[in-house]
Order: sequence, then structure tokens, then C-alpha cells
Amino acid sequence: MNNSSSAAYLSDLPLAGELVSSDRAEWPSEIEADFVANAMNGNVGTRLLSESDHVRVWEIRVAPGDRVPAHRHVLDYFWTAVVPGRSRQRTFDGTTREVSYVAGETRHYTFAEGEYLLHDLENVGETELIFTTVEFLDSKNAPLSL
Repeated sequence: MNNSSSAAYLSDLPLAGELVSSDRAEWPSEIEADFVANAMNGNVGTRLLSESDHVRVWEIRVAPGDRVPAHRHVLDYFWTAVVPGRSRQRTFDGTTREVSYVAGETRHYTFAEGEYLLHDLENVGETELIFTTVEFLDSKNAPLSL
């Protein structure tokens, strides 16, 4: 990961899945507009379940064919897939990946000061995607407004 102190997109973040495209020019105009409109969107889930002085716990539910808008991660976090499924994720650097999940699969992400990840999440499977995401408020970056 980029460890510079200036704002840096995590272009070298080890993302899972199969690379579908690395060219943002292939994105539909409504997706491009969503990334512009939501560049500072700190709502990283579909429902905030709990918040304390230390963590935010989110639920993410995405029906088949639906999409979670672009959102920005700046806090250290992890997600756990509650059910198996398949998604398409576009990231700010222009890459598009398709990812398969198994129930219980968990991934952890850590951000240096100024680093972020801006992406969306689209359900391209046949069942509802459900994740739990936990953000750590004592990360190197200040939490974004909700």
C-alpha cells in the first residue's frame, strides 16, 4: 500500500476477484456520475447497526441486480460475508472485478494517513448478498461524516 502522508488512492490494494476491466472509459455514464457525486460518501453499508466511541458496525444487503452506490473507506475495517454470493465492484482507479464469496469469508483493510478506497458494489449473483462491516474509529484518518 501507498504509505505517503498525502491523500492517496489505494491503487495497490490487494483486491480479490477476477479482473473484468481496467478501463474506466467502459463504465456507463450513470456509474461515472455516481462516483463523482459520492466521492466523499462515508456510508459504507446499507444500514448502520451500531456505533460506539471505537467502532461502527454496518450491515450490507444487496438484492440480485441491485447496487450499493460508490462510497469511500478511510478507516481501518473488515467485512465478513454472511452468505455466499457474487458481486461486481468498480474502484476509482477504473478497475472492475467480479468476486465470489463464501459464508464466513472475512477480509481486513488498513489505511495509512491520507489513504482511501472508493468503490461500489453490485450484486451479479442470484441470491441476496449480505455482509457485516466493522470500521475502527481510532484509525489514522478521521471518520467521514455520515
